[in-house]
Amino acid sequence: MTQSAVPNRLSGNWRHYLLRWETFLLLVAALVFLFNSFASPYFLDPWNLSDATFNFTEKAIIALPMAMLIICREIDLSVASIIALASVSMGLAAEAGMGTGSLVAIAIAVGVACGLFNGLVVTGFGIPSIVVTIGTMSLYRGITYVILGDGAFTDYPSEFAYFGQGYVYWVFSFEFVLFLGLALVFYVLLHHTNFGRRTYAIGNNPTAALYSGIKVNKHKLILFVLVGALSGLASVLLTSRLGSTRPSIAFAWELNIVTMVVLGGVSILGGAGSILGVVIAVFLMGLVTFGLGLLNVPGIVMSIIIGAMLISVISIPVLLGRWRAMRERQS
Repeated sequence: MTQSAVPNRLSGNWRHYLLRWETFLLLVAALVFLFNSFASPYFLDPWNLSDATFNFTEKAIIALPMAMLIICREIDLSVASIIALASVSMGLAAEAGMGTGSLVAIAIAVGVACGLFNGLVVTGFGIPSIVVTIGTMSLYRGITYVILGDGAFTDYPSEFAYFGQGYVYWVFSFEFVLFLGLALVFYVLLHHTNFGRRTYAIGNNPTAALYSGIKVNKHKLILFVLVGALSGLASVLLTSRLGSTRPSIAFAWELNIVTMVVLGGVSILGGAGSILGVVIAVFLMGLVTFGLGLLNVPGIVMSIIIGAMLISVISIPVLLGRWRAMRERQS
């Protein structure tokens, strides 16, 4: 190798990292952080920043397996309703006198059951997951309204509050530390295991993956169960933080979760994306919503901004692809 080849390789690597979507997200997040620092004198307070993590941690935990599911060309829009059903199940168990450990186990079990049902219908009958999970979104939420009506469950054990309100150290909440730990687990799972490689293979070409020996339906079923399980876990955190269960709990969260995933660079068409990008997108959305909250921006305006972010992120790659194709034809 010549001496000139080494600088060329180094410059190529730097160019590769600079042009990554994750780098762009980091830059935007830094600009948002800087803007918020000047816009509100309360933004840089450590406890305020800690409180801000409560607004996105539960959603972010679900975004991790959702990213893998979307990479695999599937989606689950019933996650918010799974949270509600798991929360109602915990409320019923708490009224029956069950302890904290049993409540956590019940919530995760309900999440697993819902995810398994979604996955079995999708893989067993070949129905598109977006259709199936829109149906189960209404089904699971409807069950919660049948059980609770306009009522609420509030009689939870005192130690149950730690999951959604406790701190591990200083300003670092249990929820936030749990999210960071799960992010590391899913990073390794997607990027450094055969399971992750199979996920990308299915997302890029399901037919080729099937003929190469990958059990495509089984793989997808596992991912649906993972999404359901972490939805159940998120239900534990959210119910603990609120201290109560209502049938409208986590209403419309699926939009925020999908936005986190797609904003993180996961292709809605499957086959591409990274956990690192999703984690950065989570913090970016957290900074945006927290900063707008400090400026007393109404919730409906935040919803408009999140919707605009989702449309923009989906549209930008399509427009760039058309622009490149047009330039190639002209040349």
